[in-house]
Amino acid sequence: MKVTMLLADYAQVADGKLTVVGGGWSLTGPAPTPFGIAILVHVPWDQANCRHVLRLELLDADGQPVLVPAEDGGEAPIVFFDDLEFEVGRPAGIKPGTPLEMPLAVNSGPLPLAPGGRYEWRLSIDGEVDDDWRLGFSVRGEDEAM
Repeated sequence: MKVTMLLADYAQVADGKLTVVGGGWSLTGPAPTPFGIAILVHVPWDQANCRHVLRLELLDADGQPVLVPAEDGGEAPIVFFDDLEFEVGRPAGIKPGTPLEMPLAVNSGPLPLAPGGRYEWRLSIDGEVDDDWRLGFSVRGEDEAM
């Protein structure tokens, strides 16, 4: 599968299309800021009408899950689409071999990320990851001007 991902100020799916506002950044902060992630999954013809599982998680520069305080007093990883099942069907009349698109949008409130840190959103589909399914970004240090 091919995946296109973009960090944005806001993302939305409407009528099968992505709307992206303030998209294409890779530097934020240092203050926690709301954000969106626009995702377009290109499902090959031969994988349509099959169930797939998608996961999007935030990792630190060492490839470890970023943890935040949980309601139970412990810590929990930042995960969107936690093992989300999806299936893309073939519309009537589509030419054989045509890839099918599935747009997704995530919007989040501010996350408590360490200033000066480097992070990566990593997408997995059916437990597999690909270098193209990674979306890196940095958080400015406290002393860096915007």
